[in-house]
Amino acid sequence: MTRSNRFQVLAFVPILTVLGAVSASAAQVQLEVSLDKPTMLADTKQSAFVKVGLTGFKLENKDKRAPVNVAIVLDKSGSMQGEKIAKAKDAAIAAIERLEPRDIVSVVAYDSTVRVIVPATKMTEKKSVIQQIHRIEAGGSTALFAGVSKGAEELRKFLNNDRVNRVILLSDGLANVGPQSPSELGELGASLRKEGISVSTMGLGLDYNEDLMTRLARNSGGNHVFIEQADELVKIFNYEFDDVLSVVAQEVAIQIRVADGVRPIRVLNVDAEINGQEVIVQMNQLYSEQEKYVMLEVEAPATHAGKSREIAEVRVTYANLQTKTTDRLTSSVSANFTDSVSEVETKLNATVCAAAVLQVSNAQNKLATALRDQGDIEGARKVLLENSEYLGTSAVKYNDKLLQMRCADNLDQAKKLEGPEWARSRKAMREQQIADDQQQAYGASRP
Repeated sequence: MTRSNRFQVLAFVPILTVLGAVSASAAQVQLEVSLDKPTMLADTKQSAFVKVGLTGFKLENKDKRAPVNVAIVLDKSGSMQGEKIAKAKDAAIAAIERLEPRDIVSVVAYDSTVRVIVPATKMTEKKSVIQQIHRIEAGGSTALFAGVSKGAEELRKFLNNDRVNRVILLSDGLANVGPQSPSELGELGASLRKEGISVSTMGLGLDYNEDLMTRLARNSGGNHVFIEQADELVKIFNYEFDDVLSVVAQEVAIQIRVADGVRPIRVLNVDAEINGQEVIVQMNQLYSEQEKYVMLEVEAPATHAGKSREIAEVRVTYANLQTKTTDRLTSSVSANFTDSVSEVETKLNATVCAAAVLQVSNAQNKLATALRDQGDIEGARKVLLENSEYLGTSAVKYNDKLLQMRCADNLDQAKKLEGPEWARSRKAMREQQIADDQQQAYGASRP
């Protein structure tokens, strides 16, 4: 059997190599490599999307989850006085109640200065930690950069690849003490990611800088959520801890080797390094039973009908937090070629097509935001309306609920580009964009 015949159409054959002794029944991440067009039109140069999907294995019970090392960083500037700081403390306490003695927590509060409320400690004295949180009071300016940096400093006391290391940042205002630009906070996020630390950001109300918060989260591999009302905080903190407590893999490295004759064009909405035929993508973490994927657009050369062509080979390595091993997966995907247009249509992979539409439309949503920022309201509206139509048509064609939801989102956003509604709409758009970039499990009204 030839190599090209072994990996035809949507068939994928993941091969697992585990470094270290582990039982054959041990849980493993699932790798699936697939094409939107597994059958392509013959004798025509054309583009296609390769989807590289990674799905975290199921945690059979909570005792098998990885221990966590979490720094909760709370904005306690003057704007947080009253209900906001009260609800923030309630949310932090509710989250801490879910932790076990093997977990580590630290609590940092900041205004114009930064104070470590609870130094990094194992959760053997939970009552004492909660008492310290109750004593936090609001007042002062917003030293956001310093707050995140101090949270990371606390994490480093127990930093370990076998733990889930995360900063959870809550802020309701603009950073106005120390570094305060999106690029500076983005650089901080990228540097923390290299250490194995992710930062999830929660923006409360309408006065925080969503560009700064999303950049910090995206560059570090964390989540971002826009919280309009303080009474949502407990629910959102619980969603975040659902993720933190379900991480099954870290240090995920994806290497896509595009076949000779096939040209890599771009990776949609994910930072990637393209060198010739090789594409490299890094992911920080994978969650139990959640899929994270990379969408690579390629150009396939004209190929005669009846032939098969390999499109790409994928290699993945990751740290398995349950088995404490480094696992390796490989898979390949090929396409068949036909003279029949109808055969191409009937063999489309609806799941991959829908994911590609989501990412293409997400890029257009970002374009609309940029146009509105430049003052081109009509240009932004035109992009959003066209995007809504594209999403709606695709939602019907591929029977996809998320595309239908995004169709309605874009239509609604087109109506809120002016006046007092714009501030809220912009934050919701940024939240939606990062949620779709990273296939975030909560926020942005995901189904």
